[in-house]
Amino acid sequence: MKPFIPVVLVMCIYLSGSVSAGLNGKSLIFDKKTNTDFIRFHAADFSGLTAFTVCLRAGSEIGKGYSLFTYATHNYKNELLLWQRSRSQICVYISNKAVMFTLADMTATLRHICVSWESKGGETTVWINGQRSIQEIAGKGRVVGGNGQFTLGQYQSSVGKRFNKINSFVGEITDVNMWDRVLNANEIESFNDRCYRGGGNIINWGTTAFTKGGDFVIKDNHDCPH
Repeated sequence: MKPFIPVVLVMCIYLSGSVSAGLNGKSLIFDKKTNTDFIRFHAADFSGLTAFTVCLRAGSEIGKGYSLFTYATHNYKNELLLWQRSRSQICVYISNKAVMFTLADMTATLRHICVSWESKGGETTVWINGQRSIQEIAGKGRVVGGNGQFTLGQYQSSVGKRFNKINSFVGEITDVNMWDRVLNANEIESFNDRCYRGGGNIINWGTTAFTKGGDFVIKDNHDCPH
């Protein structure tokens, strides 16, 4: 008689309002417009940033008017905001000041997006799937303030609250990372490979703790072999 070997099924359940650690290999699936579904990152502390790079992968079939990535402080609700203005236009806000980039259309196909900025000259660049935009000038001489709130899925009208479902994200988003410096072209290209295992020093998709709000789905994306 063969011995009975129990099989244990391990499930990750992300409860709304609870704090969880890391999203390695996971995607956020926002399937509808709401004012309740979001992720709030418990990012590394900083007093102020004079440079940054934010990278993520996202896809959406919604035409316009939603936040891809938002960081709000008590001084500026748009301290740092990546705003999808239309299918082909992304606005980058630094301390409430915006610069717009016309790029390839956002579609249901996941694409890799990176935005870099440096205060000294205000140089702002968007990378799509490893291809660089022209440089624009935004927030020259400014400092991105600390003690704010990073949020995905919603646009913050004030720090961490006052969400409006009209501006909510619908689609899939994954591999969100943020650094306190401008990444070079080779580093951007490495992160364009969706199976690259590195992460940001402010937000690291694999290790940064987060709080989930609402009832959207967090699931394995099976993009990389484990």
